[in-house]
Amino acid sequence: MADIIPFKAVRPAADKVSLVTTRPYDDYSAAELASWLDFNPFSFLHIVNLAFINQEKIDPLRRYKMVATKYQDFKRDGILIKDENPAMYLYQIKSKKNNFVGILAGTSLKDYETNVIKKHENTLKYRVENLKDYFKETKFNTEPVLMMYPNCDELEQWIAKKMNQTPLYDFSTTNRERHVLWKIDSEEELNFIQKTFKEIPNLYIADGHHRSATSDLLLKENSKNASNNMNYFMSFLICEKLIQINEYNRLIHDLNGMETDEFLNILNEKFSVEKVHEYWKPTEKYTFGMYLEGSFYSLTLKNIPDKEQISDNLDAQILYDLILNPLLNIKDLRTDNRISYIPGNKNIMELVNKVDNGEFKIGFILYPSSVNEIKTLADNDLTMPPKSTYIEPKLRNGLIIYEF
Repeated sequence: MADIIPFKAVRPAADKVSLVTTRPYDDYSAAELASWLDFNPFSFLHIVNLAFINQEKIDPLRRYKMVATKYQDFKRDGILIKDENPAMYLYQIKSKKNNFVGILAGTSLKDYETNVIKKHENTLKYRVENLKDYFKETKFNTEPVLMMYPNCDELEQWIAKKMNQTPLYDFSTTNRERHVLWKIDSEEELNFIQKTFKEIPNLYIADGHHRSATSDLLLKENSKNASNNMNYFMSFLICEKLIQINEYNRLIHDLNGMETDEFLNILNEKFSVEKVHEYWKPTEKYTFGMYLEGSFYSLTLKNIPDKEQISDNLDAQILYDLILNPLLNIKDLRTDNRISYIPGNKNIMELVNKVDNGEFKIGFILYPSSVNEIKTLADNDLTMPPKSTYIEPKLRNGLIIYEF
């Protein structure tokens, strides 16, 4: 039984919504960031950028207070407005390749703690602590946790009907996405959605494990003075069949002292290694692409692991257990500076160019995980290796803001 609530959102004034909203902060290059800050005074980047500039010179808490002040400036100037009544929102993100539709609502931290909301990633304590301090000072969050729910025909029919109504926002962005937002605030609609989700036994976090863990920690530290909103956290609830799961491909700086022929010979012990004369990506589990010294190779695992060993069955884990750790001496996938990652939604030429220009020695291309793999891991209280999945959609910052 999933408990979700409407909330009083803060959102851009209708005439400025396309100017205010941004991609996630870390999606911008330094040049892009500078350009947006120079030429767009309404960009939400003017708020969040204060949390990152001059990090070595300004105390973190002081930066967070600056973010809170700038945020209040945007509200005072009417760039951001707060809804008078609680609502949920139906949100569509449409591009040439994808069409994502889901519901923005508050999800319950009680559900998070009792495992009604299930997780498949471990979190880093220092990241949760830092984000908690940020939330505590700013008292808002604009990045919803991406949450999956199982197929529900009744809800799907309601969504299709709702999308025929006049939206609150309908705008396009420079990365050629169309964003459409409908407000859900009638008692009948809200009751229907809440009743529907109460009949859903579990929700699954697809992306946003640190944000949800941070909200949980913030509540525990402020349980005596917690507002109702603090008992919930903002999520984007989307049907699991609409989720787009991409792999994270790996780049390694060197072969750990081995010559290329030696490395290929060792790989032959565990994999069928075939040199291919084209850009090659795996099309099924237990196969891997490899780019080394200007050539692509296909690697096919010789011995398929026992299917009952769920975590050992993941391609990302197999790559780590058989190549990255024992052969290339990559121990910690989060902190080792010899490894880097490229999400699978990027063109494979980005990986090729980084190897060809000498920045890296070798690249590995993985087959993406499935929704069922994520759910099976979560159901068994297991976790994926770091950087196993790059999951879409990625939502706009500054579109809907959750205050607590």
